[in-house]
Amino acid sequence: MIRSFQGIHPTLANSVYVDDCALVLGNVTLGADTSIWPMVTVRGDVHSISIGERTNVQDSSVLHVTQDNRFTPAGHGLVIGNNVTIGHRVILHGCTVEDFALVGMGSIVLDGAVIKSRAMLAAGSLVSPGKVLESGYLWLGRPAKQVRPLTTAELDYLEYSAQHYVDLKNKHLGS
Repeated sequence: MIRSFQGIHPTLANSVYVDDCALVLGNVTLGADTSIWPMVTVRGDVHSISIGERTNVQDSSVLHVTQDNRFTPAGHGLVIGNNVTIGHRVILHGCTVEDFALVGMGSIVLDGAVIKSRAMLAAGSLVSPGKVLESGYLWLGRPAKQVRPLTTAELDYLEYSAQHYVDLKNKHLGS
């Protein structure tokens, strides 16, 4: 379902796939070839959410933001780059995920945190507010800690995963 909030309607590129069982609401922008899978909530009601091109947000994930308030001046929008893979049941809240990053299943990333380009966050991890995950590394745990440099195969997988989901969404769209 794609829904307006207080007169602000989501902006979707023509080649976007939003599953019928997902919700995209309010101040949300989805780039070309992005896919939003079943039971995902993308709720841009109190701040903006921007998702780049060829990014996939998998089943039951929740994407939200923090409003401007006296505790959080200016609030926290959510920015997700291009070619990003967001695994099943992930929570992203007012953070930034840069290009070619992967957020593993069941992970939580909180306000002001940044996952740099070509970083991989292992399944079930927790990124605390304001933490920056350096590019080129595997991060794991609660709280997430740098484990080791990514292998060449893992770096290649970041590109494969993004393209795989573009191909899959095209099948769902009948392209």
